[in-house]
Amino acid sequence: MICYNLSCDNGHGFEGWFSSSGDFERQANAHLVTCPTCGSGSVSKQLMAPTVSTARKKEARQALVMDQAQKETIAKLREMVKTIRANAEDVGERFPEEARKIHYGEADQRGLIGKATAEEASALLEEGIEITPLPVLPDDTN
Repeated sequence: MICYNLSCDNGHGFEGWFSSSGDFERQANAHLVTCPTCGSGSVSKQLMAPTVSTARKKEARQALVMDQAQKETIAKLREMVKTIRANAEDVGERFPEEARKIHYGEADQRGLIGKATAEEASALLEEGIEITPLPVLPDDTN
């Protein structure tokens, strides 16, 4: 996981976690990265100092990772994702097709989860179909 310092065109700063630099670029290009303060989709990475791993810094870095507020936030996000998954139909790769069917009244209204490429997600948003990515949490990819 990579943590980027981000900012929107309104000057709000925030952090974003991504599985890779390419993952950030794909999500940003599909307008899936938005400012949590104002909702702006015009988001860019800020200049960051590289993190160099040393034995002396390991204990301090673990203290940051294990911060109670972060633990609570991740626990809440995990619970949110669990609730969404429990109350939605996982349609996998058929997500764009099924989302369109619901949007255009060709299928019953229901919660969906599934997979879409950045291009597919961007096309759905351009059609006015409201979608949002589920967060990938730190332990989900480790």
